[in-house]
Amino acid sequence: MSGAFCLVVIKGFATLAAMGVKISCEYLGDLRVRATHGPSGTVLHTDAPVDNHGKGESFSPTDLTATSLAACIMTILGIQAKGLELDFRGLRVDIEKHMTAQPPRRISKLEATIHMPAGIAEDLRDRLIRAANACPVKQSLHPDVEIALVWIW
Repeated sequence: MSGAFCLVVIKGFATLAAMGVKISCEYLGDLRVRATHGPSGTVLHTDAPVDNHGKGESFSPTDLTATSLAACIMTILGIQAKGLELDFRGLRVDIEKHMTAQPPRRISKLEATIHMPAGIAEDLRDRLIRAANACPVKQSLHPDVEIALVWIW
């Protein structure tokens, strides 16, 4: 999930205001980038894929988009589980990223298979599916990117 919120009170009215998250990126050469997450200091590296002049030794930027979608869905489901006092440990998402065959180079499709932990009550499934579909990453992707979610209960 990106960003944080703060409570802003203006003339007696409370509202949530989005706060930005700073991520600093440095080009290291050879199509590699180091990104540092401002709040935590966590570092990750990207590398261009072999089919786009890179070595493929780390996540590509578009791999991170797919990863972000999977992680966001899992985070949203985890929030739901916490509110329902359920344990979703063992939840797994396998995601496959497809790129366009013709220019412009972009993600054409993300296929996510969501493996839910055993024992989820049937009456909760629609609620969980709606929550996953509302994840901020999914809502931020361009409508031309096909997103397929397959649920394994």
